Amino acid sequence: MHNRNRFKLGLFGANCSNGRAMTVAPERWSASWDDCEKLAELADEVGVDFMLPIGRWRGYRGQTDHQGATLETINWASGLLARTKRITVFSTVHAPLYNPVMAAKAMATADLIGRGRFGLNIVIGWNDGEFRMFGVEKRAEHDDRYAYGQEWIDAILRMWGPEEEFDFKGRFLDLEGLRLKPKPHGGTRPVIMNAGGSPTGRAFALRNSDAFFTALRYPDLATAARDAAEVKAAGRAIGRDIGVYTVGEVVCRPTRKEARDYFHYWTEDMADWESADYMLAIKGIRRADDPVGYDVKRKALVHGQSGFTMIGTPDDVADELQGMATAGFEGIGFSFLNYLLELPYFAQEVLPRLTRMGLRETA
Repeated sequence: MHNRNRFKLGLFGANCSNGRAMTVAPERWSASWDDCEKLAELADEVGVDFMLPIGRWRGYRGQTDHQGATLETINWASGLLARTKRITVFSTVHAPLYNPVMAAKAMATADLIGRGRFGLNIVIGWNDGEFRMFGVEKRAEHDDRYAYGQEWIDAILRMWGPEEEFDFKGRFLDLEGLRLKPKPHGGTRPVIMNAGGSPTGRAFALRNSDAFFTALRYPDLATAARDAAEVKAAGRAIGRDIGVYTVGEVVCRPTRKEARDYFHYWTEDMADWESADYMLAIKGIRRADDPVGYDVKRKALVHGQSGFTMIGTPDDVADELQGMATAGFEGIGFSFLNYLLELPYFAQEVLPRLTRMGLRETA
């Protein structure tokens, strides 16, 4: 985010128990503060560009209560920024659940702690159970959710800007005498990321974000390249230069057989199918409606539900990442089953290959 790496690498989901893996494997990620702190320090040392958390308030039950233990993301980012020197740390913030004045102040503080290395990932939210926890009603109209999100970020950007005091009155927000001191670090604003799947969500992302985060599981790189090009063209049409990022998961081992065997172990033999079924149920997806499609979605959920799955040797993983860069992506947020156990080998073997490919500076 603040370097000359052509293709940015980020760790995705480390603030949540299990990360993005629905598995009962005993070595699964804990998301304890101690482990997150060690991971951030290691990632900073080896040259990872960013860490991106998931905004989660309740887990998905099952045998492990997948993502049931999570660290709130603004506090998480602030703590990790205080322990690192180079890496960008994002916070994933549900706009309807955070008062914009409180959010603006908390995020400006995090940016000052990190001396400009804080990033905001805006999410609008979909989980009814999480909204009910806050006593907040999710707006019935899809477009109204993004209309609120637009007022929310507009108010925050003005608070981060040079104005001393102002009133903000919109359709949803009526805020009087807004003041914010100190401002974010260095007279700038944090980098903003957003993912939007619907036409309304994509339009919101193009208007407001520096990085468009696509979580699609593409059938091939050609389709991914077309999507990345369309996003960038749509951004240019409204005068914005948008970076396009994707997601994925990595299983990297010395041999392909070792990598494939380990992937099968935690996604099949040790899968938490109950958590997968629970998540599909709250999304209204039932086996009876489409048995074949249900099983495809269920298997995808177990290992992260979206993005690119990279399983193989260091050469295999490096080649896939190079393919994403060639397809037009600026970077990827990826996950491991256990970030601390697997990042050292990735850093030792894959990062030098990416440097030789011209995608990375020397760490």
